Amino acid sequence: MNLTITEAAASHIFGMMKEEGNENLFLRIGVKGGGCSGLSYGMGFEQEQSDADLLLEQHNLKIVVNKEDAPVLDGVKIDYKQNMMGGGFTIDNPNAIASCGCGSSFRTAERTGSPEEC
Repeated sequence: MNLTITEAAASHIFGMMKEEGNENLFLRIGVKGGGCSGLSYGMGFEQEQSDADLLLEQHNLKIVVNKEDAPVLDGVKIDYKQNMMGGGFTIDNPNAIASCGCGSSFRTAERTGSPEEC
């Protein structure tokens, strides 16, 4: 599986882990049904990985992805951008064939999810 976390994103994630009081957490990246286009991204921290996870490591950051979500997330690039309006994570997914206007949901040719009204 090819998933890229930029150095800027990893640095911001480590800062968030430090705020949580544990810099040894795993970053979980996943996909769930919902949003205008049917699928939404999810990111959070985990204490440990499960047997259903793939383990990746970039910039000393341990990343877990559920094996079922791996095809949808293959090729994804996660970055963190800061500007005068604040900062946030950006996700570039080459598998997405459609996304909503707000940019928070998407769908792929193989997985449409469960679209909701905006």
